[in-house]
Amino acid sequence: MKELDFHKSRFMAGKIGRREFIGRAIALGVSVGAASTLAAEAAFAAGPKKGGHLRTGISHGSTTDSLDTATYENGFMGAISGGTFNQLGQVKADGQIHPDVAESWDASPDAKTWTFNLRKGMTFHNGKSVEADDVIASFQHHMGKDSKSAAKSLLDQVVSIKADGKHTVVFDLSGGNADFPFVASDYHIAIKPAKDGKIDPIGKHGTGSYMIESFEPGVRATFKRNPNYHDGEVAHVDSVEMITIADVAARTNALSTGEIDMMDRVDLKTVHLLKRNKNLKVETTTGFAHYTMPMRTDTPPFDNNHVRMALKHAMDREAILKTVLRGYGSVGNDHPISPANQFYAAELPQRSYDIDKAKFHLKKAGLSSLNVELSAADAAFAGAVDAAVLYKEQAAKAGINIKVIREPNDGYWSNVWLKKAWCFCYWGGRPTEDWMFTTAYAADAKWNDTYWKNDRFNTLLLAGRAELDPKKRREIYVEMQSIVRDDGGAMVPLFNNYVFATAKNVEHGKMAGNWDLDGNRFMERWWFS
Repeated sequence: MKELDFHKSRFMAGKIGRREFIGRAIALGVSVGAASTLAAEAAFAAGPKKGGHLRTGISHGSTTDSLDTATYENGFMGAISGGTFNQLGQVKADGQIHPDVAESWDASPDAKTWTFNLRKGMTFHNGKSVEADDVIASFQHHMGKDSKSAAKSLLDQVVSIKADGKHTVVFDLSGGNADFPFVASDYHIAIKPAKDGKIDPIGKHGTGSYMIESFEPGVRATFKRNPNYHDGEVAHVDSVEMITIADVAARTNALSTGEIDMMDRVDLKTVHLLKRNKNLKVETTTGFAHYTMPMRTDTPPFDNNHVRMALKHAMDREAILKTVLRGYGSVGNDHPISPANQFYAAELPQRSYDIDKAKFHLKKAGLSSLNVELSAADAAFAGAVDAAVLYKEQAAKAGINIKVIREPNDGYWSNVWLKKAWCFCYWGGRPTEDWMFTTAYAADAKWNDTYWKNDRFNTLLLAGRAELDPKKRREIYVEMQSIVRDDGGAMVPLFNNYVFATAKNVEHGKMAGNWDLDGNRFMERWWFS
């Protein structure tokens, strides 16, 4: 209809608002649903609009948070990393690694030497130009025997880093690694300005699209657009405010009443109510994220693999998927590799709820029953406490008596995870098998939250990293998934979709799924229509 096209063009030009456009479309005989869809399509087709203040309610955030990127372990700080800092590369919606601080890179034939060419003219928020020495100091902050960085295990393979002029950095590795550009772009390894060969770990100056104006750990952070950002196609809003709202009901209410423009991790028990709100949008992305239940294998009774296997068989994953995730995900197979990963082992039998096998493994452990404590809090993931209670009922049929310990949300990642013998956890996952296994399953990994060590696994980890033949790499990673599944200390019951909600006028392009909220880059990728 020519008249409808006329109104659509005026809407795209900003001459009439969304509500007026929908009203005029309905008057022309278009259904309400079709009119809303047309409005959304027109808003996206019009392209990103500059301006506005984006208010975000985030489920994470702790009073122990620090701007030292080596310590980042929750979604609030991950979002700061995505908005304020840059890494050598970035993962986009296609799941591949793309240039960021580095404009290009290349490898030696054996993938043991990697050369990164830095973007010229790039500056930090304090005006300093980005040079090779800054990159070297930023990486060295996460390396060495005294480093406490979560990225330390990823960089143990680095033998040396050296500058080749001001804008080239050369990494020599102990063995070949075809995935090294992914590793070098881990969100912990932010490029910060160096002085006398060192960075200020808690310094707020990065190269990112938004500059930190204020930071109150566990409360809020505010940002303003970086006028000198290297990519003029992003960073659409003028300013951003991130607020920690750990309680999902409070977060939902804040969005519903217009106090915030977007929220992460919606309550799946009430997501149908959000969908009824005509002023809001519920959206989802699928990637590598998963929920785990790490058992400390250095602590009885979890040091006995038969106990671990009994607990794995005593869970009805399908029931928990349906009850807790409302279908927004898929069941896990007790290893962290997602169906979205290149070398996912689809051939491994899916572990199922099997009381007889649970009892069999208890007997092998010399037990007729088992009493254990399981720490849970919704800080781990929305619905974690409900999942624990449901699992308790399921496991009781095998003679496993679980005492659910409801932990406080605040301080959960400091006081429970990596400390309590058994708890709930969530992982954003990683785009490559080596990255995921190195981060959380290698014997010496800082985030090896099960304290698990398996000699065969660790031998294969090095072999898979250096192998360049895809067929041989697949064989290695399939065996590693099998080892973790049948010997590891982590139960991996679910792979979760990221489910979040925004006001109707918040727009974006195709989203990345490597982390929540567009790979933690919503600040620079999203805009107001």
